[in-house]
Amino acid sequence: MKIDVLTLFPGMFNGPMDESIIKRAKQKGILNLCIHNLRDYTHDKHKTVDDKPYGGGPGMLLKPEPLFEALEAITTDNSFIILMTPAGKLFNQEIAKELAKKDNLVIICGSYEGIDERVRDYWVDEELSIGDYILTNGALPAMVVIDAITRLLPGVLGHEESCLQESFSNGLLEYPQYTRPEVFRGMKVPDILLSGNHAAIAKWREEQARIRTAQRRPDLLERLKRANKITE
Repeated sequence: MKIDVLTLFPGMFNGPMDESIIKRAKQKGILNLCIHNLRDYTHDKHKTVDDKPYGGGPGMLLKPEPLFEALEAITTDNSFIILMTPAGKLFNQEIAKELAKKDNLVIICGSYEGIDERVRDYWVDEELSIGDYILTNGALPAMVVIDAITRLLPGVLGHEESCLQESFSNGLLEYPQYTRPEVFRGMKVPDILLSGNHAAIAKWREEQARIRTAQRRPDLLERLKRANKITE
């Protein structure tokens, strides 16, 4: 997969995008991540990317010219263009799975008060948000989306089943997990996990996942019930 990112702050991607799973994906050639500075597509000495909104109001908007020029330069017929914006659809694991199937993602990092609407109308395929709060710009949300997608790409994780058993992959939170030692400061690993009975362990894990989800994220259970994926 190739992911192109358009941002005013390319330096923010240094570090997070060069560590851990994303670093491994790039080294394996599974992920080609390209960070583009939007100011490189301006033509005045001040590299101006923003201007006041027509009709008045606070703040500044990203101008259409540099965004159009940048998108014309980096997109292909296979590109799927995402705008990170507080007004976008709430990003989740199901969306990550769908995006992981794309050949090329182009992520626009929103800044200031937003972007000229003509960019959204002409270019954007999907608008995404990572939560109901305001951040300084779209760089951090873009990194969250990239990380969630990258770990779903075939060959990235050491064990392909890892991403299938993580929280949200089946709509539930992940079940409790334990490792050695068997007893730590008087706290013992549940006997079922030591039994060697894989069918019983699988059943226990499913039950625990539902219990944990009901306690911490009952909204997820309600969503699954509405989708008829689980019963009472």
